[in-house]
Amino acid sequence: MDVGKLRNFLRICDVKAPRDQPNALAAGVACPAPPIPPPPVSSIRDPTSIMWRWAIPIAICHLLALAAFAPWFFSWSGVVVALLGFYVFGVLGINVGFHRLLTHRGFSCLKWLEHSLAILGVCSLQGSPVFWVAAHRRHHHHADERPDPHSPSVNFLWAHIGWLLVESGVFAPLGWKFQYAKDLLHDPFYARLERSCVWIALGSWLGFFVVGIATGFLIGGSGLQVLQFGASLLLWGGIVRTVAVWHITWSVNSVTHLWGYRNYESEENSRNNVFIGILAAGEGWHNNHHADQRSAKHGHLWWEFDGTYLTIRLLATIGLVNGIVMPNSRLAAARVR
Repeated sequence: MDVGKLRNFLRICDVKAPRDQPNALAAGVACPAPPIPPPPVSSIRDPTSIMWRWAIPIAICHLLALAAFAPWFFSWSGVVVALLGFYVFGVLGINVGFHRLLTHRGFSCLKWLEHSLAILGVCSLQGSPVFWVAAHRRHHHHADERPDPHSPSVNFLWAHIGWLLVESGVFAPLGWKFQYAKDLLHDPFYARLERSCVWIALGSWLGFFVVGIATGFLIGGSGLQVLQFGASLLLWGGIVRTVAVWHITWSVNSVTHLWGYRNYESEENSRNNVFIGILAAGEGWHNNHHADQRSAKHGHLWWEFDGTYLTIRLLATIGLVNGIVMPNSRLAAARVR
């Protein structure tokens, strides 16, 4: 994508990104957003129109991840790197960076930290920050309605992964990203990431391999042992970790709109799911999130563990984060007994 043309488009585009506001349940007012006409029926779900540029890489990554079952690729160091990568790229990059900061502005921080979190999110190969933010804002605008990009009202598979694999009418018009993420595209940093995010992610994978090779030489391994250790870190720290974070993130779209309990009678079918809540470091308390979208704290009951919020509090303790948005005080009165 040509950045110059992109910025020229933004100058003439008079549709502004919708303000991310707390849900009407918490705010007591309707959330204004520009209307979006639903796409024609014939263009919404065409199973013959596969988005090959996404389907092929996703399939390849899943096939490569199966190599984790081969003993040659196993190392405890690789497993540890994968777990650390889940936190660094999944929790910090996706949960803190893409979701609670860029999408909902649940807290404030300096630009260098915001951009650093965005880079970590990019390394999870879930698309550019603009794509991720626009898709999620659109989800909140039309949750479980026809223009929702990944509603399980179609079926579980569609909500989990299918919406990424099919050329859908939901994503066909170019303007949807500008409408929902125009604030990011005005930042040249995010405009540049539109065309470089995949290379950054693949570069991080290469980094795991290089570190493994260098470490193997330092500890005096043979040539084959060095190659094996580098391949183990690449597989576990890069590929397996990426696929695992994919499915955890996708489960928030699918599982938490089908199974779980509700603290609030919101206008869609969001649920709090205990398993996803713990596995996704707080993202699975999805009904709480839909009830008050801007809140940086998704766990509203004392036992709803929110690892992402604890990370944000830690960043605030060391002076890197401020202006943390807490759950709206009106929510307590609206809680389902």
